[in-house]
Amino acid sequence: MRLRTVLATAVACLAAATGPTAAGPANARENHACSASVSIERFSDALDKTTYRGTFVGNFSALAVDRDGSLAALSDRSSLFGLDARTLAPTSVLPLADENGAALDSEGLVIDLPHSRLRSSGGTPIGTRLITSETEPSVRRYAPDGTILDRLPVPDALRVAPAGRAVSNGTFEGLTLLPGGRTLLASMEYALSGDSAGIVRFQTWRRTGDGPFRLAAQYAYRTDTGLGVPEVRATPDGRLLVLERGFTPGVGNAVRLYLADPRHATDTSRTQNLTGQDGVRLIRKTLLTDMVTCPSLGATAKQPQPNPLLDNIEGMVITGHSRGRLDVLLVSDDNQNPAQTTRLYSLRVRTGPSRP
Repeated sequence: MRLRTVLATAVACLAAATGPTAAGPANARENHACSASVSIERFSDALDKTTYRGTFVGNFSALAVDRDGSLAALSDRSSLFGLDARTLAPTSVLPLADENGAALDSEGLVIDLPHSRLRSSGGTPIGTRLITSETEPSVRRYAPDGTILDRLPVPDALRVAPAGRAVSNGTFEGLTLLPGGRTLLASMEYALSGDSAGIVRFQTWRRTGDGPFRLAAQYAYRTDTGLGVPEVRATPDGRLLVLERGFTPGVGNAVRLYLADPRHATDTSRTQNLTGQDGVRLIRKTLLTDMVTCPSLGATAKQPQPNPLLDNIEGMVITGHSRGRLDVLLVSDDNQNPAQTTRLYSLRVRTGPSRP
């Protein structure tokens, strides 16, 4: 985990370098508890409203750690940025497109670093980018140079109406690869038409050996009232960190972090409608923190927020782990809006032991 530890340290170094306004007070390395399970080390606004090689740096929807320990940051305006592992300054930008050259509403990101027992098949480069788009929705595999390698199958019901039952701008937001590298999981942001409000579907794909990803089990997860799921990340023990998020005009954002356990949840791939009263076992979840309770660390907000630290948090990646503690990096999506901020948050999360 040395490279990931370097990345986690880099977040702190960048925050310290940007000074108190962007990074919070000088003592931000102290334990700033949001809850018994989560503390915020620091934040940085250093990338807010900046550009790189003529491309706006922002609209971030997902984060991932690359094989060299550097960070990848996905913009939902169809761009993938590389960020320096020491400073987090942009080092590259890669435009993305679909098979017809059209832009994506790119939301979820996984860099496929196969487990040692898995091998790259057919000359496919290790480190391919799996990227979701909310438009259809879709999951495509890209080579590191942006070439489309293939596209994963998607159940008809998860497609945007009228092709399926999903609402526009409410499909695949989160994407994660489970430990071992064989199972990919995508989280829908909102419920399908015909499912009870707040019950969203998590779709998985499974690969055997060096083969392609094939459709596998699907699970149901209940969000808090009025919230959706912008991101999901697998923990080293196979559980999930789930972000839930909402926005109320004049009030601001609600952002909560949950630990979820998909074991023993019912496979809902053949369940037409999820009512919450149908005997389906939902994914179990435990609240780790409501981020409104985090200390603000001197943050300021450009619009009303219940805590000035908060913004439209949408991306999340685990950058390191040790003995039940995770180093987690979050990023907000500023929507290229003057009233919002591109902000990076460094958290320490204690998950506790995994129980069967």
